[in-house]
Amino acid sequence: MSNGVKVENWEDLLSAVARHSDRSAFEKLFMHFGPRIKAYLMKLGSDAGQAEDLMQDVMAQVWRKSALFDRSKAGASTWIFTIARNMRIDSFRRDRRPQIDENDPALIPEAEKPADEMLHSQEVSIRLRGILEELPDDQKHVVMLSFYDDKPHSAIAEELGLPLGTVKSRLRLAMGKIKAVWGESAGVKL
Repeated sequence: MSNGVKVENWEDLLSAVARHSDRSAFEKLFMHFGPRIKAYLMKLGSDAGQAEDLMQDVMAQVWRKSALFDRSKAGASTWIFTIARNMRIDSFRRDRRPQIDENDPALIPEAEKPADEMLHSQEVSIRLRGILEELPDDQKHVVMLSFYDDKPHSAIAEELGLPLGTVKSRLRLAMGKIKAVWGESAGVKL
């Protein structure tokens, strides 16, 4: 007794909770540590509502995990505040890392193309590469910059040091030749 106020032995109360699920002992722990944990969590940056929720979770952990308390390793307050600190860290990490929506269309992989479509795409690609190789170098270069490098006509003109009209006419000539050769193939549409 100190000044007429009974000082609780927190370690004994934790042991009573662990051994007998002693609600009275837990209530004393809760009444003493609850407000202190909330203040501690607010000091770590939690707002009042979040600190209250975390404090409730901490005390629930104390109830569930009281059998893990070892008085030879730490005092009751050290053990309880360690739980609070760890739960605050976990909460902070969860808040910084948003939950992933499994139904988000961006996360659903595209269905694999049927084999016949893949084969057709390969055939078209091989055929088109062959046609491009038959073009004059100046036309082939403009087509490659436009369609493969996805450059606008004005950027191609600037890069090659050509007038914009020349770039456009080379593209028009190249596309005309590609369509003519493509049309001669066995009914394949471009």
